[in-house]
Amino acid sequence: MRVIIQRVSEASVTISENLKSEISIGLLILLGIEQEDTNEDIDWLCGKISRLRIFDDDEGVMNLSVKDIEGEVLLISQFTLHASTKKGNRPSYIKAAHPDFAIPMYKDFIESLSKELGSPVKTGEFGAMMKISIVNEGPVTIFMDSKKRE
Repeated sequence: MRVIIQRVSEASVTISENLKSEISIGLLILLGIEQEDTNEDIDWLCGKISRLRIFDDDEGVMNLSVKDIEGEVLLISQFTLHASTKKGNRPSYIKAAHPDFAIPMYKDFIESLSKELGSPVKTGEFGAMMKISIVNEGPVTIFMDSKKRE
């Protein structure tokens, strides 16, 4: 399971010209699920995300989590995070999970992260063509892979 986490002052997702979700200060998370992912991957990532200290304290030091600042979270499914560019110029998405596996994992991730944060997570729509708008603060962008855990 892979995530791109962006600290934002605002973010929104639009589907077919209709605003689906929007947040103010918080995190935009792009989530890629692969066939080998388990609930352990979900638990590890949700715990790390909820405690990740990337928001400024009163002294301007990144010392607070999204939970500490009572920020919002927008989660977007992103199968292209598992793109392989090893051969040729067209990425292969063979490692990305098929929808029959990925959708339940996506829903479990939403539930687990909501529980960790103590507040609801806003989302896009799995498999939809979406337009994402963000204002990245910092910029702060972090990549995590539950299989590498760096």
